[in-house]
Amino acid sequence: MTFHSMWAELLPLGRSSASGGYRRFAWTGADADCRAWFEQQARGRGLAYETDRNGNQWAWLGDPAHGDAVVTGSHLDSVPDGGAFDGPLGVVSAFAALDELRHRGVRFTRPVGIVNFGDEEGARFGLACAGSRLTAGLLTVEQAHRLTDAQGITLPQAMEAAGHDPDALGPDPERLDRIGAFVELHVEQGRALDLSGDPVGIAGAIWPHGRWRFDFRGEANHAGTTRLADRRDPMLPYAETVLAARREAELAGAVATFGKIAVEPNGVNAIPSLVRGWLDSRAADQESLDAVVAGVRKAAREYADAHGVDVDVERESFTPVVAFDQALRDELARILGGGTDLTVPVLGTGAGHDAGILSGRVPTAMLFVRNPTGVSHSPAEFAAEDDCVAGVTALADALEGLACT
Repeated sequence: MTFHSMWAELLPLGRSSASGGYRRFAWTGADADCRAWFEQQARGRGLAYETDRNGNQWAWLGDPAHGDAVVTGSHLDSVPDGGAFDGPLGVVSAFAALDELRHRGVRFTRPVGIVNFGDEEGARFGLACAGSRLTAGLLTVEQAHRLTDAQGITLPQAMEAAGHDPDALGPDPERLDRIGAFVELHVEQGRALDLSGDPVGIAGAIWPHGRWRFDFRGEANHAGTTRLADRRDPMLPYAETVLAARREAELAGAVATFGKIAVEPNGVNAIPSLVRGWLDSRAADQESLDAVVAGVRKAAREYADAHGVDVDVERESFTPVVAFDQALRDELARILGGGTDLTVPVLGTGAGHDAGILSGRVPTAMLFVRNPTGVSHSPAEFAAEDDCVAGVTALADALEGLACT
């Protein structure tokens, strides 16, 4: 099966007819369809297939118990109304790269694995990279059991409803000990490659990033009869905090976004009692990120005080700067350069990935495929067919250099 036919099969799964984007949320019907597709691809190639204790899917060529395996893959879930490429490009390319290597007739000297990490985007339960975090021991079982979606369904309840045993959740050090290298291919979420004219690049580091929840608590009241002077409206300090986040990010050369909001009681003719907003912030270094978040916190408290509103801030997730394994990165640059003076661009990124989560446990690296628009987390996300094929070739070359003779 070619890259194109696999892509065509996966493309309609979980797609919204209204927006054209994807709603492949963890442990839903769309997620189940994507998981079934992955299993079909694995078994159709004669690979050993398994789902681990945290719901991540694995396909193996060779016995991973021998250790020192080379693993590639990404994720199949999406953000709300996300694009087609973020995650799936890496999974489809992994199977296509394996097909290419078999076509080349190479001899595998190390086990090769393909993985679909579960709930990378965190769209349903609010925590990114849950599957890889659990596996790496960066998310405790207790924390995982407390995760809930917008309907109050807990992660264990959702997993059980989907046929997975939530009692098995937890760290998986034995599995990680089998992996000698993990290489994740991903569409670029930016325009660096488009500006440089290169179809493929190598990741240098992931910016430190996190998510913070801001709870502004005021007093519900009638929108038509309550004087402005008598209101404790939490929407006002929330709105001012959104603008403050933009200012702080500009000052620090960083990014900060309030992209999700929940309002209670959420009535057109009611002053809210609660406005809850989630801040996503990222920066090239820890000092800059700390400055942004501190500035936003300070502004939120000052605005809340001015309007007679209480505010609480809680950090829900955080990932420090990830510098990918230097030796593996250099080896990929050598392989993709073909032993010549050809240089492959090395890019930093503000987006989090499963490769970043695993980097503390196994040598990890990433390849990026050009995105001419730079748009991501949107139906407008795009990569040209020729660039996707170049990505498959680059991944196949990387796997051949690392796992074959």
